[in-house]
Amino acid sequence: MPDTKPSRSRRFLQAALGLLGAGAFAFGGLTYRHAWTLTHFVEAGQRTPPPERLGWRDRLIAVLRGAVLPHPRHRRMPSDLHLPYARQWVTTAEGLRLEGWHIPAPEPRGTVLLLHGYADAKDSMLDPARELRALGWSSYLVDFRGSGGSGGTDTTIGVHEGRDVAATWRAAQALTAPGRPVIVYGASMGAAAALRAIAYEGVRPDGLILAAPFDRLLHTLANRFHLLGVPAFPAAHLLVFWGGLQHGFDGFAHNPEDYAAAVRCPALVLHGSADARATPAEARRVFDRLAGPKRIHRFEGLGHESFLSRRPAEWRTQVGAFLRALENGPRPTVQPAPESAGASGAGAGTPYTP
Repeated sequence: MPDTKPSRSRRFLQAALGLLGAGAFAFGGLTYRHAWTLTHFVEAGQRTPPPERLGWRDRLIAVLRGAVLPHPRHRRMPSDLHLPYARQWVTTAEGLRLEGWHIPAPEPRGTVLLLHGYADAKDSMLDPARELRALGWSSYLVDFRGSGGSGGTDTTIGVHEGRDVAATWRAAQALTAPGRPVIVYGASMGAAAALRAIAYEGVRPDGLILAAPFDRLLHTLANRFHLLGVPAFPAAHLLVFWGGLQHGFDGFAHNPEDYAAAVRCPALVLHGSADARATPAEARRVFDRLAGPKRIHRFEGLGHESFLSRRPAEWRTQVGAFLRALENGPRPTVQPAPESAGASGAGAGTPYTP
């Protein structure tokens, strides 16, 4: 009878293919878990620090276990900053209840809707609210779904949060005197949510401020892997795929630079020259797609952080000039200027002529 036993080379090939298949399955499961932990809040636990602050041992743990993302809670209230406020509630199109704070200014020039970043809460926007009130502007701060006092347990890094922006923008409009402008100010994920709300939810602000915007979900996740010291391909692509599948959207289409083409109002883009999570190139790509009057300002030496906390005078100069141009009279007009103009970054973009 012929020998039916597989040859040694064939057995080796079968074993190798089996190991490759098992490795691919395990890697897929690992990235699925990462996508879940990055978009779902837990009730207790110590939040995983930003990748750039982790040592090699903690980086390895983060790669194997995924992130720990506790439910963001308020650490401060407006009263801690001696700000008057009223708690507000709005409901999204799908029935999710969101908590907001309305901080009025005496004889307000208008209202600024303040949108916080990823895995944060609206109290992180209290310092801008205080500065805006000093400039004569009321503020409306909102907790995105899953954060602070709002309902929900997850985050979609700006996708479904676009609906939160739409619901809150209507509430801010109702609190603003007729003829006064309503401005949207979004930081990081808040910037992505603002742009998506303009592109898909019918939000039409009178002005837009984007702080540290990322251009594509894929890129901002790839940046996270770079900071961990891990190759971004194919892990970042799988994270985008799994995250979209878990939350019912196409993650590869979550691209704020594409949403930016729908913006017709005056816009100000703020970014840090040393930002490794939403890089200067990403901010520039978002800026380039904005279709209305626009200006970009670079904070030299700063990363993905609060520009107001680190450079208060510089922040006041940029934001104050932008708001003054919107208060009354004709809208700002745009004039071309080179990216490199101005030592502080103030001339990097297109200046306003009130």
